[in-house]
Amino acid sequence: MAGAPSLTRRASFTEISMQFRPETDRTPSAEPLHQQTESSQQNRAAAEDGLPLPQRYIAAAAVLAAIVLAVLDGAIANVALPSISQTLAVSPSASIWVVTSYQLALVVGLLPCAALGESFGFRRVFTTGVIVFTLASALCALSPSLGWLIAARFLQGLGGAAIMSLIAALLRLTYPQRLLGTAIGWNALAVALSSAAGPTIGAAILTVADWPWLFAVNVPVGVLVLIASRFLPTNHGTGRRLDLLSVMLNAGFFAPLVFGAELLSSRPAIGAVLLVAAVMSLVALIRRELHRQAPLIPLDLLRAIPFRISVIASVCCFTAQMVSYVALPFYLQQGLGLPALETGLYMTPWPLAVALAAPISGHLSNRIPTAWLCAAGGVCLAVGLLGCALWPLQDDLTPFIPLSILCGLGFGFFQTPNNRNMLLSAPRARSGAAGGMQSTARLTGQTVGAVIMALLFTQISADIAPRVGLALAAALALAGGIVSTLRLEK
Repeated sequence: MAGAPSLTRRASFTEISMQFRPETDRTPSAEPLHQQTESSQQNRAAAEDGLPLPQRYIAAAAVLAAIVLAVLDGAIANVALPSISQTLAVSPSASIWVVTSYQLALVVGLLPCAALGESFGFRRVFTTGVIVFTLASALCALSPSLGWLIAARFLQGLGGAAIMSLIAALLRLTYPQRLLGTAIGWNALAVALSSAAGPTIGAAILTVADWPWLFAVNVPVGVLVLIASRFLPTNHGTGRRLDLLSVMLNAGFFAPLVFGAELLSSRPAIGAVLLVAAVMSLVALIRRELHRQAPLIPLDLLRAIPFRISVIASVCCFTAQMVSYVALPFYLQQGLGLPALETGLYMTPWPLAVALAAPISGHLSNRIPTAWLCAAGGVCLAVGLLGCALWPLQDDLTPFIPLSILCGLGFGFFQTPNNRNMLLSAPRARSGAAGGMQSTARLTGQTVGAVIMALLFTQISADIAPRVGLALAAALALAGGIVSTLRLEK
């Protein structure tokens, strides 16, 4: 028995060292063949090779349809706010809670839903999320009051969190590793097109029907996704229990962060208090989760340098994206005097260019080091944003179109390879946490970007704030590209 502790320590070290080695460098277990059952060999082969055809296509269609539902519903609700305000006889400021409640549930639920996916199986939690999202959509359509609608939207956001947090993990099990970049590219394409088409689809529905139909149309699509979900890959969960106190601390971090960021410019004292509360909750959460094998906030993954670099780069570029998305409408409308419709048309090339670049960069990421693709994407995004900030567009607005296209191409060439690297930097068993961290990094960057523009509008003239914001966005995009190159040394 005296030798048992040393054997235990040796085994633990081996497990830890294997956990953070790149997946492409791992070798099969050296255990005797007679200890490997036929079912374990089949499970390993399925994990490495993805699903067979045509099951792979059906599973991919179900995953993409679900992410389109979640993204599209977040985009089209903004268009309905005036109609909701008038129909339910509430103030415009109160109707904004229809959007805020969905976003709040989404950001609070991402990491817990990822942990549930690892515990109970990705397909089971994903399917539950689709069910919750579909039922909540029906409740939104039937809402008789604003309170009912806000509660239903919060429930819908929780369903969306289960969908978004497990997309990457399901794609990893659906596709063989050699095609994973392509799969992530198609997912980015679906997200880009959904975001771009959301306001247009919402406006089209509102021209022929009342606002409840914006949510009712989700129901049949959700049912179809549920039917197709039986073709999704299955995996056995770890059975780990979800720590409720950690979940509460997670909510105590993200909820005050979102509200504090929104109030920082209009009510700085309250906003500052909420941000301090968010930091305190984050510190408590890190201390509680620091030494756990699979923490709710993936500290184990963040210790791996490639994963950490990808997260930092993602936050930088999504912050740059949100700063520009807020600054450009003000610049085009107030600075250059364009009407709203023309402003929308001039901004359309950006998401269309993202949709074009995403599958191409996904295909290339299977063959070219992702660090170079991310660096090139960050540089292109930075050049496009800096051009928008410095070019004298008052004389001629034509150069804005190629600059906007360059921004979209740059972001598309950054996002897909970065997400691929983030996913493959994590052990397969922690794919859920990696996917949850992808979405969390995106939402964190978008929140920080909104705060930056709010502070700029309060501190400097509204005439120059958008161009200053675009210049800052260019610096952030360049930083994201430079950070990505650090992976080349690892």
